[in-house]
Amino acid sequence: MIEFDPAHVVGTGGAVGALLRHYVSQLVDVEEFPTGTFTVNVLGSFALGFITFLGADTTLLLLFGTGVCGSFTTFSSFSFETVRLWETGERTRAVGNAGGNLFGAGLAIGLAWGLVQLLG
Repeated sequence: MIEFDPAHVVGTGGAVGALLRHYVSQLVDVEEFPTGTFTVNVLGSFALGFITFLGADTTLLLLFGTGVCGSFTTFSSFSFETVRLWETGERTRAVGNAGGNLFGAGLAIGLAWGLVQLLG
């Protein structure tokens, strides 16, 4: 079997994830609410949960988990957008963004686990 340098595996996955994040955000983002960040965080949580629960090996976890999902999802944008909403007086939206991201990501991981159980 071919051995790949872990840094190259993560970097390749990171490039793919960053491009996917850009395109998804362009498709779903709206001015009033950070829908793009919410979407990528929930989808990325599902994807990472799914491949982890399937029992992916180390190289696949580096490629898809650390690389693709790591650059596809974003905690920094989520945090910044939540604070920005709060500071501009959009307190209900800020709380909704924080709660929605955390609840959505948790639910997505639970759905991934359930799907793997169903398939296995």
